[in-house]
Amino acid sequence: MHRLAVAVTEGVPIFELSIPCEVFGYERPGLARTWYDFRLCAAPGTRTAAGFAPDARYGLDELARADTVVIPACANVLADQPADLVEAVRAAHAGGARIVSLCTGAFVLAAAGLLDGRRATTHWMHARQLAELHPEVRVDASVLYIDDGDILTSAGTAAGLDLCLHVVRSDHGAAVARALAKRLVMPAHRPGGQAQYIDAGVAVHAADELGPLLDWARERLHEPLTVAALARRANVTPRTLIRRFHAATGTTPMAWLRGIRIDYARELLETTSLPVDRIADHAGLGSPANFRHHFTRAVGVPPTAYRRAFSSSTN
Repeated sequence: MHRLAVAVTEGVPIFELSIPCEVFGYERPGLARTWYDFRLCAAPGTRTAAGFAPDARYGLDELARADTVVIPACANVLADQPADLVEAVRAAHAGGARIVSLCTGAFVLAAAGLLDGRRATTHWMHARQLAELHPEVRVDASVLYIDDGDILTSAGTAAGLDLCLHVVRSDHGAAVARALAKRLVMPAHRPGGQAQYIDAGVAVHAADELGPLLDWARERLHEPLTVAALARRANVTPRTLIRRFHAATGTTPMAWLRGIRIDYARELLETTSLPVDRIADHAGLGSPANFRHHFTRAVGVPPTAYRRAFSSSTN
C-alpha cells in the first residue's frame, strides 16, 4: 500500500488538517481495491489551532518513511517554521517522497528549500509574503493548485480539496476521483483558478493625494475614461499622473481602472440579473466580447460561469 503521512504541527488550522484526513484517511473498498496506508504524525503534546489534541500514533520522523507527505498548513507564515518539521520534510523528499502542501503549508516547503526555482502557490492572501520571504520561489497566486511532479502545492483552504482529489486522480484514475468527489458532494474539477476569489482592484497604499481622483473615477466607470481625462481631473500632466499613480498603487492608471471595472462587474453578476451586455456597459468594459475577454483573463472563468457560482439568486 502507498504510505501517506500527514504532519500535524502546533496550531495547525483544523480545516486544512481535516482535508487529507477525510480524503486519504478512510478505506474506500467501493472505489479502489487498495487505498492509502494513512499515518498521522506529530510531536508529543501537539495541539491544533482549536485546541484539539490529535490521536497521532507516529512522530515526525515517520515522514521520512512515507511515499507521500502532506503538510496541511502552518500556524504563522511570518514565524520561523518548526526546525524538526523542516528537517523531516527535507529528509522525506531526499528519500524520494512526493511532498504535498495545502494552503500555507507552502511556507514549510520553502523553508526546507524544496521550492527553490520552482513554481508554487499558496493562499492568495499570503502569496506576496511567500514571494518576499523566499524570492527564489516563483509564486503563482492565480491557480488552485500546481503539480510539479514530486512537489505539489495548493491555494487557500478549500483548494486543498481540489489538490487532494488531483492526487487521488493521479494515483487511482479519473473514475475513482469522480466517485470520491460525489461522496464529498463537490465537483471533481473546478474550472478557473484562485483569481476568481480575489478582488481584481489593486489596493492603494499611501494614496491620500489620489484618493479624490480615485473616488471620482469609481463613480464614472460607465464613461470612456482615459489617462488624459484623469490627468485633467487631477490638474496634472499625464506623465506626472502615471508617475504618481505607480508610486501609490504599483500599477498604471488604466490597469487600476480595469481592475476596478472587473470588481464592479463581479458585484453586478453576483447581485443582479442584468444581462451580460448591460453589465459590460455599466462597468465600462465595452462590447460583450471585450467584456468576456477581460473578465475571463482577470478572473479565470467567463462571466456566465462566475454568475452560476456566485450569484445570490442561485445560492
